[in-house]
Amino acid sequence: MQELFGGPSGPGAVLLLLAAGVASGLAGSIAGLASLFSYPALLAAGLPPVAANVTNTVALFSNTVGTAVGSREELRGQRGRLARLAVTAALGGALGAALLLGTPSSTFELVVPWLVALGSVLILAREPLRRLTARFGSDPASVPRLPLACAVLLVGLYGGYFGAAAGVLMLAVLSLSATEPLPVTNAVKNIATGAANVTAAVAYAFLAPVDWNAAVTLGLGCFVGAWMGPAVVRRLPEAPLRVAIALAGLGLAWSLWRDATAP
Repeated sequence: MQELFGGPSGPGAVLLLLAAGVASGLAGSIAGLASLFSYPALLAAGLPPVAANVTNTVALFSNTVGTAVGSREELRGQRGRLARLAVTAALGGALGAALLLGTPSSTFELVVPWLVALGSVLILAREPLRRLTARFGSDPASVPRLPLACAVLLVGLYGGYFGAAAGVLMLAVLSLSATEPLPVTNAVKNIATGAANVTAAVAYAFLAPVDWNAAVTLGLGCFVGAWMGPAVVRRLPEAPLRVAIALAGLGLAWSLWRDATAP
């Protein structure tokens, strides 16, 4: 595969990474599935798995910038909430990066598919779960801050450690803790997962084998796709979009489980 694209810096690899970056930015800002496109593209361009993982994390920083620019309408009035979520997720991302740099990932990879599948099911079952909590007199918007912070911290840790579909998990957590339109929840999700990603990216930039040419190329594409994503979310019907995100997450969970259990 490396010969096909001429290595990570070859012309074929540059075009591949730019295209994968746009697709990743769109998928990340809409569904939280950026790595579905970016990580395989880095492998196809010739990077070994560890270098591809850390390079992917660094490149996806531009995803956060792009979604922040494209989601200004949805993020109005969310400053205090964003600050709390970003700080909590960033702490989780730092812990996740420390775990990745200090421990093997083989055991954790067996748990990841089940986490992604759980997040996808929660997104799919959001409305029935909201009706159930309302029946017992509980408003999702009144979820205590401590349980919400713990959930965000754990998702941030997961995002810093492994990252695949962290946005799906964050969207599930936020969807069950707020009554608001999906585009708003999605925009807040992008900033929270971005905070976790940024802290991990900083650690990897100094301590891990990042391929900077690949990171910059992929990052440029990610910025474009992420900037376009919020406008797409704004125009799509909420229920079909939520179902599509959940089904895509379940598909990724199955793929990750297959890879983790392959002989």
